[in-house]
Amino acid sequence: MKEIWAVIRIDKVNQTKRALAAAGFPSLTARKCAGRGKGNVEYLIRPSDGAEEYEEASHPAEKGPRLMPKRMMMVVVPDALKDKAVDAIIHANQTGSPGDGKIFVMPALDAIRIRTGETGDAAIDEHEEPRGTAL
Repeated sequence: MKEIWAVIRIDKVNQTKRALAAAGFPSLTARKCAGRGKGNVEYLIRPSDGAEEYEEASHPAEKGPRLMPKRMMMVVVPDALKDKAVDAIIHANQTGSPGDGKIFVMPALDAIRIRTGETGDAAIDEHEEPRGTAL
């Protein structure tokens, strides 16, 4: 199994959820975060002398590059489906501009579905028997 973290623009969350669901990955976790990439060094130049740089930030006492609000989406997929999930995230988020985000792929050692006790790939498999069906 692979755990995929995608740090994306806030305005791409719904598009990413739809892309992942369409690719067969409706289960995910999302959280608010803030960060910056190597290209996000937004400064304002003081017009009087141009020699000093000032951060474009909400708090004027802070110095250095600004942290941008982002969303982190996490999904765990079987090894064989990792590329499909990553491609869905890229397709939903790629604009060609700085700030499109980053994807991190890590091994997931195990998963346990609390309700049923299933482990491994069975715990993350979305294909369940409908509830209430008697055999």
